[in-house]
Amino acid sequence: MAREPVAQDTRLKVGDTEKITINLGPVDLGQIDLLVQEGFYSNRTDLIRTAIRNQLQLHGDVIRQTVARKSLVLGLQQYSRADLEAVRSAGQTLQIQVLGLASIAPDVTPELALATIDSITVLGALHASPAVKAALAGRIH
Repeated sequence: MAREPVAQDTRLKVGDTEKITINLGPVDLGQIDLLVQEGFYSNRTDLIRTAIRNQLQLHGDVIRQTVARKSLVLGLQQYSRADLEAVRSAGQTLQIQVLGLASIAPDVTPELALATIDSITVLGALHASPAVKAALAGRIH
């Protein structure tokens, strides 16, 4: 197996976010609005992000142990066309495992991706062209 590119800085920028949708009951939502109104949080999103971060911190040891056990890259992992061409030239393939963001460059063709990527496991987000995602659909776990 080829040596994978080195993980980038694990701190993502403020703009590097993914949108999620949650459903809350009216009482929970009302309590959130009350805390916002009383000035504990600047808005609903601020409270929800804070609650999520608190839970992630609470379970931080489990997360770190699991990342190590599963050999996941933590943070941002980018794959350029040159990276994948080097893997192909070496006659090797990649098993991509990322907790965070895996990014395949827009100029990577579906054929190059198929020739160099055996599997992709991403806990977080995968950024790639629609054509590359479609080509790798059976290899994304």
